[in-house]
Order: sequence, then structure tokens, then C-alpha cells
Amino acid sequence: MSIVINLYYTGENGSARKFAEEMERGGTADLIRQESGNERYAYFFPMNDPGTVLLIDIWKDQASIDQHHASPMMETIAQLREKYDLHMRAERYVTDGDGIPPVDSQFIRH
Repeated sequence: MSIVINLYYTGENGSARKFAEEMERGGTADLIRQESGNERYAYFFPMNDPGTVLLIDIWKDQASIDQHHASPMMETIAQLREKYDLHMRAERYVTDGDGIPPVDSQFIRH
């Protein structure tokens, strides 16, 4: 089981994408990926919504998320969100421990 958090960042004039680029270029995203319990930290850009950036953030458990939220990186993230005047929407999911069932895996091309 893992906890998946989808964060949708929106802003004006490409600011959400600039935020993601600065997170990557400045090394903050890599530091988060190195945190204990982080399983994925990746930005995506919806084709039908150029003003939005999707962050898929996956953690081993709630304790790992809590530790991340208490880290100094959260101050950096908060400052960048403010700098780019971003608004956010979040979705939270728990992964299925059994994975993809065989009946569904037939539709996955490897």
C-alpha cells in the first residue's frame, strides 16, 4: 500500500510550469525524491490545459508524508508557490496492494 497525492497547480501566464521547472532546476524535486518513504515525485503537463501542472507524489505511508511536511523543503515549496501565485487542488488515493488483476493486465502492453 502507498499513498498517492495528485496535486494540480494552476496559475497565470505559464506560472505553474515555471514553478515546476524551478523545482527541478533548483534541486528541490531531487531532494524530495531522496527522502525516506518517497516513491515518486513527477510533474506532468495536461495537453488540454496549458495553465495546469500535475504533480504525482507517492509516499510509502502517512508517517513519510508527515516527515516530508516537517522538512525544510516545505518552506522552499511554499515560497515558490507564493512567488508564482499558484492555486492548488489535491486528490488523495491509497494504492491497491494486490496490483493490477490478471483480467485487466491483458490491456497493458509491455
